[in-house]
Amino acid sequence: MSDVIVDTKEIERRTIRRSDWVPCNSAFIDCRTPGSDQKENYSFIGVGVSQNASQYINLTENHGFNTGAAGMPNGISNNLHLHFTAEVFINLGGEFRLRWGVDGKQGEYISHDGDVISIPTWIFRGFTNEGPDEGILYTVLGRDDTGGIIWGPSVLREAESYGLHLTADNRLIDTVAGDELPDDVALITPMKQEYIDELTTYSVEEMRSRVVQPGDRAYSSHSLLCAAVDGGRADVALVIGYGMTENRRQVPSIHEPHSFNLAWVRAEAGQGVLTHRHQQTQALLIKSGRWAITVNDDPSTTVTLGAGDSFSVPVGAWRSYSCVEDGESGPGEILVINGGDDRVYLEWAPEVIEAAAAADWTIDPNGYLAPLGVMVTATEDD
Repeated sequence: MSDVIVDTKEIERRTIRRSDWVPCNSAFIDCRTPGSDQKENYSFIGVGVSQNASQYINLTENHGFNTGAAGMPNGISNNLHLHFTAEVFINLGGEFRLRWGVDGKQGEYISHDGDVISIPTWIFRGFTNEGPDEGILYTVLGRDDTGGIIWGPSVLREAESYGLHLTADNRLIDTVAGDELPDDVALITPMKQEYIDELTTYSVEEMRSRVVQPGDRAYSSHSLLCAAVDGGRADVALVIGYGMTENRRQVPSIHEPHSFNLAWVRAEAGQGVLTHRHQQTQALLIKSGRWAITVNDDPSTTVTLGAGDSFSVPVGAWRSYSCVEDGESGPGEILVINGGDDRVYLEWAPEVIEAAAAADWTIDPNGYLAPLGVMVTATEDD
């Protein structure tokens, strides 16, 4: 594999600090509906499902997934809508009441800080901020092209009364602001009842199985080869998909394909994940503490990030991430998002392989951790 060198300008472009977040207050058709008129929509990687052509996007290139966030004051709701690809919420602080079903009465779940919630495709969902005004739901959406969303019938009817319409090519038409209804593109109309009746229903218990609360995380201190080396002692908890784990016994909480995998990594100050690379897209979101992200295996190309900051690592680039300051209540935490549904196979830097071997650890032919003392006795195929 040839080396991918990332220059400082590219590192800066791929760094999305909390201070770089740019809200859009009219991203969706319900932006004038009372109780939903103070929403802020953010698009970090990809446009997501925003219906406003003016939506600011921090990083536009395809990753195989989209990331963004929803912010809203206490009491403000995001109305019922349906997604075709995966929608995963990461609660970055606050209390949100999630509801589902075409009328929002099929079930509810109250989300708290640190929750990860994978909402099934092809069901109506909405949420209300019942906590502090600064509550944030970070979102990861499946695939590059999400196909947009379908609004609940009542949402479309109410929006129309405020002069807002949605075209079949996902454009928001605001007649109050002077937009004219198009002649060449049809307007979106409410979903017919016969199609609504065919949607899958989910009980509260079934939805709870798609929530990974902080207390549900199953951390392993032996997920990665570098854990055998000082400076690389990070714990990994799989959430969606098998991702980067090299622990053959580790199983994710949620298995079904999302077009990305997601895991928590935690480490005390001075520890983290040592130098490695792989061939998948990757986004790192800092949940707590302060972390140093180094690319090119070169300390001069290091960026230090804090809570709410994120970084997109180029495919094939050498990278490491180390906690430099613990979080307020313990080790620092990073959310690691990798593109694709398959396992992510890591290539470790030679010095990591050598140091792990000195501690009697290596990687077996299936990409999992194994005692070196066992592997040296294995016979080679002729």
